[in-house]
Amino acid sequence: MEKSRRTFLKNTIKGSAAIAIGGILPGFSAKSYANIIGANERIKVGMMGVNARGLALAGNYAKQPNCEVVSVSDVDTRAAAKCITKVTEIQKTQPKNIPDFRKALENKDMDALVIAAPDHWHAPAAILAAKAGKHVYLEKPASHNPAEGELLVAAQKKYGVTIQMGNQRRSWPNVAAAIDELKSGAIGRAYFGKGWYTNNRESIGIGKETAVPEWLNYDLWQGPAPRMPYKDNLIHYNWHWFWNWGTGEALNNGTHMIDLLRWGMGVDYPVRVSSSGGRYRYQDDWQTPDTQVITLEFDNNTSMIWEGRSCNGKPVEGASVGVVFYGEKGSLTIDGNAYTIYDLKNKVVKEVKNNVKIDARNLTNPAETLDSFHFQNFFAGIRQGTPLNADILSGHKSTLLCQLGNIALRSGNTLHIDPANGHIRNDAAAERFWKREYQPGWAPSI
Repeated sequence: MEKSRRTFLKNTIKGSAAIAIGGILPGFSAKSYANIIGANERIKVGMMGVNARGLALAGNYAKQPNCEVVSVSDVDTRAAAKCITKVTEIQKTQPKNIPDFRKALENKDMDALVIAAPDHWHAPAAILAAKAGKHVYLEKPASHNPAEGELLVAAQKKYGVTIQMGNQRRSWPNVAAAIDELKSGAIGRAYFGKGWYTNNRESIGIGKETAVPEWLNYDLWQGPAPRMPYKDNLIHYNWHWFWNWGTGEALNNGTHMIDLLRWGMGVDYPVRVSSSGGRYRYQDDWQTPDTQVITLEFDNNTSMIWEGRSCNGKPVEGASVGVVFYGEKGSLTIDGNAYTIYDLKNKVVKEVKNNVKIDARNLTNPAETLDSFHFQNFFAGIRQGTPLNADILSGHKSTLLCQLGNIALRSGNTLHIDPANGHIRNDAAAERFWKREYQPGWAPSI
């Protein structure tokens, strides 16, 4: 029993695959498993940003037998109250309500900060957490702009904390198996890859400047971003489509797919990046492209593209989101936690479906189980120094590729990139997007 527990805590992707099929420690209830762990071994986490994705993360973290959510921080008092209620029902202990996450970082008993705030807060909050000696689970993207990403990587090195990025597909067992097949030559050399995301998002309209709602701390919400008036079509989701706070669909959903392509093809930084697209579907306040194609070329005679269609949900390869690798002997598609290998005549050679089941720890659906593999890898990184499936350097590289696509689009130029570090070569118009202006007094530093 103890051996099984240690194996689970230390598991890597291959261990996760075996657990996924049979459940975690079959025969044990969530209560008995939690007792095995012991309170002194639980990772104590604070949550920053608990609306939508953050709320789901908080619930799943609370369900992990070796974890306890000890604080909830959100600028929306309604979201915080909802999250505290949910977490308390799950773990039977009530986390503290600490609206300003910076105060939560003062808790010496807190081991890690889970960040699911808007993009403009990702790197600055993670850096503050690292400086406070806290480990970090950071939702994608790693940063709002390339300079922040590099600063975050430097902060991790300086303070020696564990930072896992929310590229959770790197911990999904069948995705890992697909990448293993790819690297083992299942389709020969993979020389071209395509990722995509499609949706039917509605117009966000023309927002009206209005008084800040009483439930919202808008100043803290804006944080490091230069101040802009509050509008009624901004919070809680539409900030994604404003450059001051968001990074568009390319980093909202493209980061995941670019990360899989980069992982599978074994590449880091490109040599050329181009992009086309715009806000085509509606005429409203939405600033980032709703339709975009990013092309990345690498110095090993390979390339990849990402196609984003926020306002037309027609699927690609039968899926609204996914990747396909094209090689000398065939192709390989990944759709969720499943993959299919084809030969050059488009005949199915191998098909692996999602076989992950709900495990024994009070999780309610297979998606929670899949994400829990990523959390457990994070915990093992903290406790045992187990290599992370999505460390922050890897996360920064994948984020940067998407950021370079946005920079190419905004500057109107094809970017020439130094493959040694990902920096733009000799292009002043593009280089001005490498970093951002900050609200005075809020700029991140290490």
